[in-house]
Amino acid sequence: MPLSPERKTEYFEKMKELLGTYTKCFIVEVDNVGSSQLQNTRKALRGTAELLMGKNTMMRKIIREYAKDNPGTLVAPLEQQCKGNIGFVFTNGDLGEVRTVLEANVRPAPARVGAVAPINVIVPKGPTGCDPGQTAFFQTLQIATKITKGQIEMTTDTPLITQGDRVSASQAALLQKLNIEPFSYGLVLKMVYDNGSLFDAKVLDITDDVLASKFSQALSTLAALSLALGFPTQASVPHSIANAFSAVVAVTIGLEKYSFEQADLYKEYLKDPSKFAGSGGGGGGGGAAAAEVVEEEKPEEEEMD
Repeated sequence: MPLSPERKTEYFEKMKELLGTYTKCFIVEVDNVGSSQLQNTRKALRGTAELLMGKNTMMRKIIREYAKDNPGTLVAPLEQQCKGNIGFVFTNGDLGEVRTVLEANVRPAPARVGAVAPINVIVPKGPTGCDPGQTAFFQTLQIATKITKGQIEMTTDTPLITQGDRVSASQAALLQKLNIEPFSYGLVLKMVYDNGSLFDAKVLDITDDVLASKFSQALSTLAALSLALGFPTQASVPHSIANAFSAVVAVTIGLEKYSFEQADLYKEYLKDPSKFAGSGGGGGGGGAAAAEVVEEEKPEEEEMD
């Protein structure tokens, strides 16, 4: 049903206000999402973000007009995203928190005839609750069964629907008989807009820990490459210093009349490793002290007897 002129004007003003108020938004796909689920999502986002749906032609026109009326604005890239069954979730808050709310608001759904399967569907083996008279139905789907305690039992886990395939009538009927709702639907995050930049929503999976790990790996690779080429860099200099120190200590250990403070410890260890046995480097003295304590305690034990 088309909007009245008054409602259309109100919608134009609302979207332009959102474009001017918020600097970030999600472009979300809303296939198979009902009005009640959208309403629940709006409630969950209240105070944090705003969800806006509408016809693509209207949204494209509003974005185009807003960009024309505000030359310095960066919203123009959003016009190209108005394709398919999409909506906008505007926010100035943390994108990760908003994404958590959106992904949490999903609902299980039955497999409808003609729907494209978002996941692979595997029916688990076991009792089906169907009477033996329906054996032919399972045979049509090439599902191995047996009769157990007056009902049909599937003998193996059965791959029923492959991701990306359309659900057939017999597949939908079987899942309905087994009371299985294999799919779950919610707002699917497609793209993220942030101050004029558009990027895939998967970028939000990159946390600080992931970045630190990747940087550490790259730094190690750079250091190894620099050492192999003999070309010093900030990444390789600490390793070069450590290697040089090891070489100097190795030469010093072989000299009888020369040493330096840092090498003395290594020389002392090679002369008598037992001095360094035990924790803290003082294990030898600790053992003697323990023996003395034992000797002192023996007379007391004899007196008690």
